[in-house]
Amino acid sequence: MPQEMIRVGLVGVTGYTGMELARLLTGHPNMKLTAATSRTEAGKRLGDLYPFLNGLPGADVILIEPEPELIAKKCDLAFLAVPHTAATEMAAALVERGLKVVDLSADFRLKSAETYEQWYKVEHKRPDLLPEAVYGLPELYASDIAKARLVANPGCYPTSIILGMTAALADGLIETHGIVADSKSGVSGAGRSAKLGSLYCEVADSFKAYGIGTHRHTPEIEQELSRLAHGPMTISFNPHLVPMNRGILSTIYAQLKAPLSQADAQRVYEETWADSPWVRVLPSGQLPETRNVRGTMFCDMSVIVDPRTNRLIVVSVIDNVCRGASGQAIANANIMCGLPVTTGLMLCAMMP
Repeated sequence: MPQEMIRVGLVGVTGYTGMELARLLTGHPNMKLTAATSRTEAGKRLGDLYPFLNGLPGADVILIEPEPELIAKKCDLAFLAVPHTAATEMAAALVERGLKVVDLSADFRLKSAETYEQWYKVEHKRPDLLPEAVYGLPELYASDIAKARLVANPGCYPTSIILGMTAALADGLIETHGIVADSKSGVSGAGRSAKLGSLYCEVADSFKAYGIGTHRHTPEIEQELSRLAHGPMTISFNPHLVPMNRGILSTIYAQLKAPLSQADAQRVYEETWADSPWVRVLPSGQLPETRNVRGTMFCDMSVIVDPRTNRLIVVSVIDNVCRGASGQAIANANIMCGLPVTTGLMLCAMMP
């Protein structure tokens, strides 16, 4: 193996985020998948589990049980693509063995164990690691990510909303109360396990809201928006399920502090994101579509001033599986390993 290659492990390969990580790592010039785990599929060749990988790097990896000692021997860095609670002890075990860890679950996103327990209804087993876990939104925390042993990969809905609100909060354009985020997600956001509400006949030719006022991403969104606003914030977050595979579209409504022209709002957003490789502020009058970011790291957004209601409206779109999970995890790993954040991730949207 070339000396510059970073050996990476994938803990939990059978879900959509694990599948996407396997796909993206085939094209990474500095990372090599050397271990992948699954309790149910251990012993199988990864290319047999996912035939789309055959002929590409990683296809010949043999799945192993998720044992920290085995992973630590084979890897320098590990991605944890497992549900919340399952990642806690694995993250601790791998960090203690000297690995860098990017956790795609919710176990280390919230700084307060009490808040985690309130929303997730389980005890947090390793609150001692919460202070050092870095929230992995590269646009906001790259310098902290670069020094981290443990990165908490953001949720998909929070990524679209936090990026959408960053410029408005940083420039003090909006009131910090009364913000409403109305978000729509593709069905892959519900995970790959069999659930009645995710079956084709249940979601096709339909459109529904869910988790109104109770969705577990709410405290994560509020935590990060509060950091941007330098004060506590409460947000009304309202998710919906759309019958498509990938994508999130968030429409966010906030009250303006003072009259603001469309040109000034556009300028603030364009200046805020001028140096970002992945945030694309669309020209005034254009609105983003999920198809233009499918399979990519891009977050396309539009900012609209509605003088009649004195509102600032932001429409933000991402791919929930790539930008909202696996691609963002690789971006964090890039930073942790001293690579350019875009390494292996300058991807064009999958069309049509």
